[in-house]
Amino acid sequence: MRVDCRAAARPRNAAATRDAILAAARARFLRESYDSVGLRDIAGDAGVDVALVGRYFGSKEGLFVEVLGDGKADWLPPSSEHELPALLAEIFMNQDEAEHRDHTERLLMILRSASSPVAAGAAHQALLRDLQPLADRLSGDAPETRASLAMAVYMGVTILRSIMAVEPVCDGECHVLKSKLPALYEAALSAFSAQPGPAGKCGASRPALD
Repeated sequence: MRVDCRAAARPRNAAATRDAILAAARARFLRESYDSVGLRDIAGDAGVDVALVGRYFGSKEGLFVEVLGDGKADWLPPSSEHELPALLAEIFMNQDEAEHRDHTERLLMILRSASSPVAAGAAHQALLRDLQPLADRLSGDAPETRASLAMAVYMGVTILRSIMAVEPVCDGECHVLKSKLPALYEAALSAFSAQPGPAGKCGASRPALD
């Protein structure tokens, strides 16, 4: 008697399918820019029909948002506002190898696809989710702007240390980072002495040059 292998096949677990698609997409976006990656490529890598990618994530943009959105909503431990600079520096310096790799790869995906307006918008959504817990801890003016400046410190140091391997920022003992990072975060998070200009108007006013 002939056995129908399709009927006998074990049905795929929905959670496992979703995870396989995310893993395939992460690997693709690490190697290629957003515009170069196709949903069929990701589906083929994951071993699923391309229709399943749309069913789980809606679109390539939605999938990219999910790939970048691996941050935890509770990533910032309880602390007072004045402890935040030291706490952020400690979190950065005490990342284990897996956390460090995940954060670096996430930043690489953002940088690799930054030229795409769609990918940049997706990255913006993911970063806003990361910034919100920090902005919520800040009193005074422009908390989102100050949280964004702290993110700029994090991203800049990560690029120099882990992607470009610039000495002595990436030295084994990390003496420079240990001594300077809290002060950098403190400067980023401190309240403005004057109300900043409208959001998105970077460099709107400049001092006159003699």
